[in-house]
Amino acid sequence: MNAMPDLFAGAPDEALLIAFANGDAQAAQALTVRLLPRVLAQATRMLSVQAEAEDVAQEAMIRLWKQALEWRQGEAQVSTWLYRVVANLCTDILRKRRGGVSLDQIAEPTDSAPSVVQQMQTNARMRALSDALAALPERQAQAVSLRHLEGLSNPEIAEIMDINVRAVESLTARGKRALAEIMAGRKAELGYDDD
Repeated sequence: MNAMPDLFAGAPDEALLIAFANGDAQAAQALTVRLLPRVLAQATRMLSVQAEAEDVAQEAMIRLWKQALEWRQGEAQVSTWLYRVVANLCTDILRKRRGGVSLDQIAEPTDSAPSVVQQMQTNARMRALSDALAALPERQAQAVSLRHLEGLSNPEIAEIMDINVRAVESLTARGKRALAEIMAGRKAELGYDDD
């Protein structure tokens, strides 16, 4: 695989989006390479179904490209806007699932772990986390995922969820407490050593 030098290294996402809106296809490619893995990871964590996550990531990027011509500089960060779109698309899918399909009926995503044992353990851990997050109220699960799985700051999460920072802190704290209760006693089962 021959890697192209990143002509846009260090350029803000917003600058790349505006360059794309002005016809620069290389800016779009650079922004896609930068943002798509994060968008796909967020969708995969929220949905636990790779095919659905890929569809969401694709739709989110399409919406970003459509938004490029109307982008208003300084109002929001591109990544924050995109995380919100992904979260909303995933929430729509999760709501539809709850209407007729249980999480137990959805196949686990395939994992490319090097050994079968590692793959089984990774799947068990991801399933336990996914099930635990699914047991939380939607807003708590979203806040915990964005904070602890995506590594976003509380102000970024507040912007994505359209709430204030104190509400983010409250949702995250309640979500973590609830997860701890749900996961209590499962360390040995999931292959974690008790410290």
